[in-house]
Amino acid sequence: MTLDEKEVKEQPDIKETVAGGGAAAGGEKEKEVVSYWGVQPSKVTKEDGTEWKWNCFRPWETYQADLSIDLKKHHVPKTFLDKFAYWTVKSLRLPTDIFFQRRYGCRAMMLETVAAVPGMVGGMLLHCKSLRRFEHSGGWIKALLEEAENERMHLMTFMEVAKPKWYERALVFTVQGIFFNAYFLAYLASPKLAHRITGYLEEEAIHSYTEFLKELDKGNIENVKAPAIAIDYWRLPADSTLRDVVMVVRADEAHHRDVNHFASDIHYQGLELKDSPAPIGYH
Repeated sequence: MTLDEKEVKEQPDIKETVAGGGAAAGGEKEKEVVSYWGVQPSKVTKEDGTEWKWNCFRPWETYQADLSIDLKKHHVPKTFLDKFAYWTVKSLRLPTDIFFQRRYGCRAMMLETVAAVPGMVGGMLLHCKSLRRFEHSGGWIKALLEEAENERMHLMTFMEVAKPKWYERALVFTVQGIFFNAYFLAYLASPKLAHRITGYLEEEAIHSYTEFLKELDKGNIENVKAPAIAIDYWRLPADSTLRDVVMVVRADEAHHRDVNHFASDIHYQGLELKDSPAPIGYH
């Protein structure tokens, strides 16, 4: 018995299979999980009958971005909380500009690691609130978690474009640890402040992606072919480029801007989110 055969024998949950009964592409073996519980992954195909290759999202979760959304809308801060949210976000932009400068690929990647946090925190806290009060959320739990997932897909896309260095990965740990806990406490203290902060963060994201597009148009950043994951997720044409990807991501950020400013406005009117139907699928 060889060492490899011994390792396979000692791990009965894993069965090695070879595609087509012969050597797999590149000589690599595929590992298939054998489940005692009878849980089998579903076989999903595209409309043309070809196999769907993404496990992180399914065809019914894809969509075509609405590029007609107004990118210039801005919530003018009037109250103390609004001004506090606005200048907090503006102050965060300075160190980001200094660190990344014009490396917009890495900047987008870092931005998405932060942008995916508010929806998850808000959805989680609303979920717990719904359980405590035995009441519906008006769809807002799903809407906020949908936002978080959409932002995470932005990150998965830009990971194919910008390869982060070790110190940038380390920075993600630090920033996420600080921002998650700070936003969690802010949402507990004042949901209307938390959503306003997110709204202004999305406005800054729109600005960053607009600058990204300018650099692409000037030729300072190579307009490479769009990653395959982006083509399937946003239902883009097969010949799409990085510029097309940035366009749809920017449109997503504009929709998230609207949703969070809307959520904050609901609280400012003395209502709760459950009092207004959530804009599920708005992006």
